[in-house]
Amino acid sequence: MDLSELKPPEGSRKKRKRVGRGTGSGHGKTSCRGSKGQNSRSGGRVKPGFEGGQMPLSRRLPKRGFCNIFRKKIVIVSIEQLKRFPEGSVIDSDTLINSGIIKSKGDGIKVLGKGFIDYPLSLKIDRISRGAREKIEAAGGTVEVI
Repeated sequence: MDLSELKPPEGSRKKRKRVGRGTGSGHGKTSCRGSKGQNSRSGGRVKPGFEGGQMPLSRRLPKRGFCNIFRKKIVIVSIEQLKRFPEGSVIDSDTLINSGIIKSKGDGIKVLGKGFIDYPLSLKIDRISRGAREKIEAAGGTVEVI
């Protein structure tokens, strides 16, 4: 067998329907669109969700909730996750992204106090909880909010 003998399996490839090519084709005259009406015209289609003038389902159902367009996406990091860094290392947003702890900076990074650390680290981040600051400073580390 070589490349010249390759062909798709029988019945796997269909020819496209060629409409408007005369009455002998079986798809002539109105091109399978019917005689009159919106869908027979060029460019004539109803928009998605249109129900013929009846109140659409999307408008009949009750609306719930509220979406705040000014919401800020704060990325959370716990002290437990900072244990992968060696003693005395300086941790900022770039370090966290490069290490894979977070995917993006978002609108800010906040360190929370979940976990325990017993060696000093130097943090340069946007936000930190009171408990996390106390734990890091108790271990001999420093926190700089930028």
